[in-house]
Amino acid sequence: MTATVHEEHEVEQVPVEARAIARYVRMTPTKVRRVVNLIRGLPVGQAVDILRFSPLAASVPVRKVLESAVANAENNLELNRDTLRVVRAYVDEGPTAKRWRARAQGRPGPRLLRTSHITVVVAPDEDVRDKQGQKNQKGRRKRRAR
Repeated sequence: MTATVHEEHEVEQVPVEARAIARYVRMTPTKVRRVVNLIRGLPVGQAVDILRFSPLAASVPVRKVLESAVANAENNLELNRDTLRVVRAYVDEGPTAKRWRARAQGRPGPRLLRTSHITVVVAPDEDVRDKQGQKNQKGRRKRRAR
């Protein structure tokens, strides 16, 4: 779905999408990426179900970010939750806190406490809107080119 923006005789199509970001989450980015890879490209309802029943600890903050992005889409853009799909989801590395742990013979060993920035972007799904009445010319569904 796109919105039309008029700026001095120029018409620009801007994609309608909502996003949410959780910053400084106290989990390593590699562990959070395992969970984010499970939901990328899925419809929102299916993604929430996967996160709800996932045994991985990182699924809790990822689910919160996904729910926040959906709430942003519903309240700010007035989109329907049932038509939304996770279009982008990624994890960036945040700052690393460096601590020391006691090791053998009184020597210190490093501990790296890593943080993550989790971003989830949701947008209306084109296939769902087609099924709700906006079909193409001959009333048939679009086929993918092989």
